Amino acid sequence: MAQDDAADVRREFAQAVNMTAAELEKWLQTEESQAMGQKNGGSDESTGHESGRRIVELLRTKKDDLTDDDIAHMRKVHGYVQRHLAQEPAKDDVETSRWRYSLMNWGHDPLKT
Repeated sequence: MAQDDAADVRREFAQAVNMTAAELEKWLQTEESQAMGQKNGGSDESTGHESGRRIVELLRTKKDDLTDDDIAHMRKVHGYVQRHLAQEPAKDDVETSRWRYSLMNWGHDPLKT
């Protein structure tokens, strides 16, 4: 992967993921987090929850240690967050919404400033 492309993906990932590794790790342990999303292949874990665990690892990985697979997942995270943000529900329903909880599994808390 071209160096410039990887740099762009890392920048977009940093813009999309506004939770720290510690915040995300704590969130992923909650019942709300674990109840969100589609479970694939008979797994007890949703795609978003699994991605959240990977995001925690990525946030703790040094830039020079990122693999092409890591960069690809970072691109996927950015795309998911952008698409999901476009589906925002009415403001009064956001705090405890499935929309917010799903985004948080992907490392983005829309209520965080």
